[in-house]
Amino acid sequence: MRADRLVATLLLLQAKGRVTAKELATELEISVATARRDLEALSAAGIPVYPQAGRGGGWSLVGGARTDLSGLSATEAQALFLLVGPAAAVSDDAKAALRKLVQALPKTFRADAEAAADATMIDPTRWGERERQRPERVELLQSAVVRRRRVRLVYTSGKRERTERLVDPWGLVDKDDVWYLIAGTDNGRRTFRVDRIVEAEPTEEPSSRPDDFALAEAWEEVVGEVEERRSRTWATVLIETRFVPILRGHFGRHCHVDAEIDGRSQVRVGAPTPLDIARNLAGWGGQVEVLDPPPVRAQLARIGAELVSRY
Repeated sequence: MRADRLVATLLLLQAKGRVTAKELATELEISVATARRDLEALSAAGIPVYPQAGRGGGWSLVGGARTDLSGLSATEAQALFLLVGPAAAVSDDAKAALRKLVQALPKTFRADAEAAADATMIDPTRWGERERQRPERVELLQSAVVRRRRVRLVYTSGKRERTERLVDPWGLVDKDDVWYLIAGTDNGRRTFRVDRIVEAEPTEEPSSRPDDFALAEAWEEVVGEVEERRSRTWATVLIETRFVPILRGHFGRHCHVDAEIDGRSQVRVGAPTPLDIARNLAGWGGQVEVLDPPPVRAQLARIGAELVSRY
């Protein structure tokens, strides 16, 4: 878990005073790019970690080497616990690390630090849904990513085609409680839904990962590709301005207001196909007027005719 690494990174900095990203990567058995991102995350969270360029440089804590966490200010301790706290809500390992970290703090800081850790929690369950369990293969895949070992997968695609692949696991992403594995394959980078992985067998073969790989950047590219596929068809509609927030709730980022005239808004909405747009708009009845394109209007007319015929 990243929370464990951040705590380990901070403790290592205090023990050694200064470390390079390469030294940290060797110590924690992670990639140099991951070590650099963790150091930057600590700095962004308000922890006084700064880089020093040039020969003999590296990353240091302001004030030099420290043997424990008593050198942290109250504000810095709160920043660290705000960063790690949410992970502790869903991870026993992160929770254990947090308890150890509390004991390493000065007594005067502990109450505020614990309050910061409890200030945020993660509830991955949507309203009206049962609690979803994390896929059992996530932990196995996380271990493979950290240990840099290749994994043999049996995977079922969206078209229910089953294939076997040997992949280099690069990172895992939890998006709205659906887990994805980003991995290197013979055909380049690929993204796999973990709940579609039928079998996962770690091997002892070392995996390879580009030195410049950044999980956040890779995932941003994946999101961009998916969102582009999800908005291949666009329609222009008229709706009362007061209903625009509700419409945006249906279409998310694929909803753009072009103009507002006399209490009505001209809005562009996007979806994969004309039928997908029509299905989302049919329930609005006469409150929405579709100006274009004709295929969306035709699908609405067809849906309306089916309803009239049946009811």
